[in-house]
Amino acid sequence: MSQILLFNKPFAVLSQFTSEPPHRVLAEYINHSGFYPAGRLDKDSEGLLILTDDGKLQQKISNPKYGKFKTYLVQVEGQLTERALEALRHGVALKDGPTRPAKANLIDKPQIWNRDPPIRERKLIPTSWLELSISEGRNRQVRRMTAATGFPTLRLIRTKIDEWGLGELQPGESKLLEV
Repeated sequence: MSQILLFNKPFAVLSQFTSEPPHRVLAEYINHSGFYPAGRLDKDSEGLLILTDDGKLQQKISNPKYGKFKTYLVQVEGQLTERALEALRHGVALKDGPTRPAKANLIDKPQIWNRDPPIRERKLIPTSWLELSISEGRNRQVRRMTAATGFPTLRLIRTKIDEWGLGELQPGESKLLEV
């Protein structure tokens, strides 16, 4: 029987167990041995990171060829337009090639934890939130996709990978599951 650990990665924590100071790493939060991340979240992103003790399962979760959808709450700078949402839904041209079509919907500001430190706010520029689901995992892909549509990402929170979700986990908390 394999195990997975659902972890709510806080902002500014690296998706690895070791690093040079001053970087914060997974070892500060996770004391289960033999678990490895199935995919990554960059230092500036928050939310669901799945770790597992099963190498085959790790590949199935993280390898884009399996087409597992990853869902994010994304706060962008500016008032998001239907045109930008349609571009995301059809796939966006990036320097490393077009993206697969995404699921993209404008949402109300979600009821979530405050980020520490808070995002930079500009008094004269509104922000919007969207829920975005992608089946790829390119480096900083969501940030590059929103920027390509004219709406830079300010905050990025992964809430779901395939059937596994954050649920009520707060930043730094984890939950062990048998699969």
